[in-house]
Amino acid sequence: MTDRYHHGDLPNALRSAAVDVITEQGLGHFSLREVARRAGVSHTAPAHHFGDVQGLLTSLATQGFDTLYDVTTAAIAGETDPAERLTVMGQAYVSLATEYPAHCQVMFRTDVVDPDDADLSIAGMRAYGVLHGVVAELIASEGLDADPDVASELCWATVQGLVVLGPKLELIEARTGRPPSTTSDRVRRLTDLMLDGIRHSSASDA
Repeated sequence: MTDRYHHGDLPNALRSAAVDVITEQGLGHFSLREVARRAGVSHTAPAHHFGDVQGLLTSLATQGFDTLYDVTTAAIAGETDPAERLTVMGQAYVSLATEYPAHCQVMFRTDVVDPDDADLSIAGMRAYGVLHGVVAELIASEGLDADPDVASELCWATVQGLVVLGPKLELIEARTGRPPSTTSDRVRRLTDLMLDGIRHSSASDA
């Protein structure tokens, strides 16, 4: 066992090892023993820190939401236009899924993590709060008669759909002869379309 484990870094080392296992073998072959082997520690170490598989995966999901909060907050920090803030936040969201695929495999699951875990709930709501805040700001700035909760759900569902369907959309473009799209361009197009829909809905209800 190395010195860095003695200085409290073992939980992070175990989470990193868990990422490697998920990336290489998937959740179907996930085990605490394999995580411990890759981290170079006793096979009892993961259980000591996280209790069981669900505990470790819950911790990993919490880390994922903390990272999501960090990247989306950083993305909107330099933007003042509400519509552009929504676009760059969506781009950051999809990019995170590309950079942290193992985390994203557990962040939105309820069967492999403890959805009632306090830390996970706090991290998830904090990350969601960034999106909701930007959407509410956009609605207020344009004087739209739209429900921020519903609009936030629409935006979240759309970018999460891009995360899941991105590879399929690329195949469709290739097979139909359409020019390939970058992830950023695809997010921008869909964000523009969502905003048009929200604005149109607000105007229709007026």
